[in-house]
Amino acid sequence: MSLDPSIFETTVPSRYIRKNPRYITFTLPLPHLLLRAAVLDSPSASAPSTAAIWVPPGRESDWIFSTFSGLLQLLLSSPTPHPLSRLILLGNPPSSPNPTSFSSTSPPPPPPQNLAPLLLGLSPKSEFLGHSEIPEVPLLVYEDDVVKSSILEICNRPCVGEFLIENVELKFDDGVTEFRRRLRFKRMPNFVQSQIRIRPKKDSILDNLDDLEFELEKGVLVQPYLSPMVAGIAVIHRFLDEQSLPRALCLGVGGGALLGFLADHLNFEVDGVEEDEVVLEAARRHFGLNNEFIHLFVEDGIRYLKRIANKYDIVMVDLDSRDVMSAVSAPPVEFVEGSVLRAAREVLRDKGVLVANVIPSSKMFFERLVCGVEEIFEEVYEIDVGNEEDFVLIAAKSGVGEGWDGDGSAFLNKLKLVVSCSYIDSIRRISKIR
Repeated sequence: MSLDPSIFETTVPSRYIRKNPRYITFTLPLPHLLLRAAVLDSPSASAPSTAAIWVPPGRESDWIFSTFSGLLQLLLSSPTPHPLSRLILLGNPPSSPNPTSFSSTSPPPPPPQNLAPLLLGLSPKSEFLGHSEIPEVPLLVYEDDVVKSSILEICNRPCVGEFLIENVELKFDDGVTEFRRRLRFKRMPNFVQSQIRIRPKKDSILDNLDDLEFELEKGVLVQPYLSPMVAGIAVIHRFLDEQSLPRALCLGVGGGALLGFLADHLNFEVDGVEEDEVVLEAARRHFGLNNEFIHLFVEDGIRYLKRIANKYDIVMVDLDSRDVMSAVSAPPVEFVEGSVLRAAREVLRDKGVLVANVIPSSKMFFERLVCGVEEIFEEVYEIDVGNEEDFVLIAAKSGVGEGWDGDGSAFLNKLKLVVSCSYIDSIRRISKIR
């Protein structure tokens, strides 16, 4: 392939260099080595800063490393002291246009040697201004806990785009191994939309993940923000004692772990709203979302809010933004609008509570959300999930009062059996007393 090196001399916001249509591939002056290179420039202007990531062997086809949205998330989350102006992705050519099952080797093979000239050639000239010596472009190695993956199904729908269901084997730093079933969307592949624990059946052979048979481990909330979301219900525990069958609305179903937990462990009747039927079918088929007390609706969650009133004790909001340019954030920007928050208030019964997972795209977004909620709801609380990413926002329709955290409630005692008391104890009021 003939390539004009001058295209790399300056950064161009949001550029993704492609060939037919995804990659530029070329042969380096190294024996029998063909590398795929992808270059992405930051969406925003910043001081010149370039870094490269070496793709783990066997994972070249994963959407994390083969799509614009995956590369953008890597760029925006790169662990460097300063924001990157350019990300260079290097790795072996992918074996398939779609994600495939893989099994990593331990330890993984190191990147090829002598990549420095290539990295310098793919860096903008402004990187070298003011330097007496040619700077070194850091070559990062992508690391996570996934050591094996088995793709169960890939679906493509006009409404939600492509998504996949996969079984993964995780190995943590302490040596513990765990198996999970995951749902990921192509539009935000670095973010695990839903996951549950699974365990191999006793007669399964552990060598090949594709050949294993698994059973679901229900009752364990794997996503780090789900247990804090459930803990947020504690602010209205006394009112829930009065309900023989409390009712919950979940906006965003995914694999349905939260819905199943509320129904199975806290005896809620649960309505789940998801905008695509195929996602719900996948939740039933792969995640065991089958319970007579769970009712599923195919509809846009915000539109559903605006047509229902005075029906639920709790509303759980687990919706993420579709704007890949803002990286992973939740809830979507449109949820912050006053009309949507008022609709969320009206869908609640008098003593109801709204609980939302919040991944702020910026400090300004979080402040705007809190301010909007404070204007419409009587009391507002938060839980810091502790992962430096998520917050749980809790908004009570009516006054709960300072003594909500006392003992003597059957529901609170039941809640403390299924979620960590540390989350309940960390609930903090952030609204002013009216």
